[in-house]
Amino acid sequence: MNWDHIIKNGTVVTEEAVYQADIYMKDGKIHSISADPLDGEAAEITDATGLYVLPGLIDTHVHSRDGGATYKEDFYHSTQAAAAGGITTIFEMPNTDPPVNHAENFNIQVENLKRKAYVNFGLWGITLGDLNRKEIRDLDQSGVIGFKYFWGYAVDKNTFQLIYNYEDGMKDIIPPCDDGEVYRMFKEMALTGKPFAIHAENSDLIRHLTNEMKQTGRADYETFLASRPNLAEKLTIQTAIAMAKQTGARLHILHVSTAEGVELIRRAQDEGLPITAETCPHYLFLTNKDYDRIGPEMKVYPLVKYQKDQDKLWEGIRDGVITIVCSDHAPHTQEEKADDLWTVPAGMCGVETLTPLMLNAVSDGKITLQQVVSLLSGNPAKQFGVYPRKGALQVGSDADITLVDMDKKVLLKRENLHSKSKVTAYDGMQVKGVPVRTIIGGRTVMKDGEIVDSNPSGILVVPNVVRQNEHTYS
Repeated sequence: MNWDHIIKNGTVVTEEAVYQADIYMKDGKIHSISADPLDGEAAEITDATGLYVLPGLIDTHVHSRDGGATYKEDFYHSTQAAAAGGITTIFEMPNTDPPVNHAENFNIQVENLKRKAYVNFGLWGITLGDLNRKEIRDLDQSGVIGFKYFWGYAVDKNTFQLIYNYEDGMKDIIPPCDDGEVYRMFKEMALTGKPFAIHAENSDLIRHLTNEMKQTGRADYETFLASRPNLAEKLTIQTAIAMAKQTGARLHILHVSTAEGVELIRRAQDEGLPITAETCPHYLFLTNKDYDRIGPEMKVYPLVKYQKDQDKLWEGIRDGVITIVCSDHAPHTQEEKADDLWTVPAGMCGVETLTPLMLNAVSDGKITLQQVVSLLSGNPAKQFGVYPRKGALQVGSDADITLVDMDKKVLLKRENLHSKSKVTAYDGMQVKGVPVRTIIGGRTVMKDGEIVDSNPSGILVVPNVVRQNEHTYS
């Protein structure tokens, strides 16, 4: 047999086991996994002595700004950053320009991204309530990975772009959906059978408290936290759980940031409801006390909160309440992040630092390497319907593999990021445990932190079964 690629002498880590074996790849797939050498030559041989061999890692929450605000980031750079961080597949968010709000725009976006993709990618579809209700069936069948609703955000009626800070009387702006329209949305999402992901913040409460806090004349982080308190997340998660229970929708709570959120999700899961949740490194590794050191670059939505919230999030990870950790990669320029807290946009780079931070958590004893495999590979693949093609080291699985060195120490530096933007909260942080090789479809794309394949060869990922739904969409 002539192999395309062999990984030798590595320690294979899956959700189920840790063992020594060699992995043999052919035609973009894993062909054999063997503890004993197999006959044949190989175009590429990787000696993984001292390294751990993981199923290719997945980042389910990425904003690459492409199309749209590509001066901040684009898919060419974000997917290089992903590969540099050991990520083999990303799920791209739909609030682009144009948005992924119907099948035609889905196809336009696929054509836009595939020629720039250094890693594989799936696309989220956006739900805009009545604005695109009749488009949901075709969008579902096109192959979106799931649907996202930016709860409480208004929409520009001409461009369908999201308006983050809605105020009454804004011209040509459609106000946020009321609960009745949201409920109809949940019913439509239940028909797709796909994850329905929500940004869980109560905009009415936030709008009221923001006006109140701004009148104080203060712009410190504690005042900003008072404008977007834990209650804002709690209220929306409560409502979403109730609607999911009533409609049967597969609710997925994005970027959980509060202790209250974890407990609400835990209770819903204990009831047997099909509700899943994710969180992000900024909530796991930062608290309000870090703002004085980091400054406005730390501003994200939902906000980074308190130590008690961080502790509960780690508890939720260890208990299996939170099943995915993702980056919410959302870059802005350095200039945009240089103003006061009320003014600067929310978001920062994250796709490249996601894996090193989670591996450092292994080194610190917070979780195990097998749990990292679940959080960043197995669980995402299963929940979004691409397992075992993705998220597994099995014969027949795609040859997407991440090699990590758990003894290697690296100082995270903004200037080393592969994104267009260099805005990060982790500049100067030392981590122990880093990805050292990213293999996609059997080809090495990243080696020792550098992109070594100049040919973007990532492909579109769609769920294993695109439902042929017979229900009539209203």
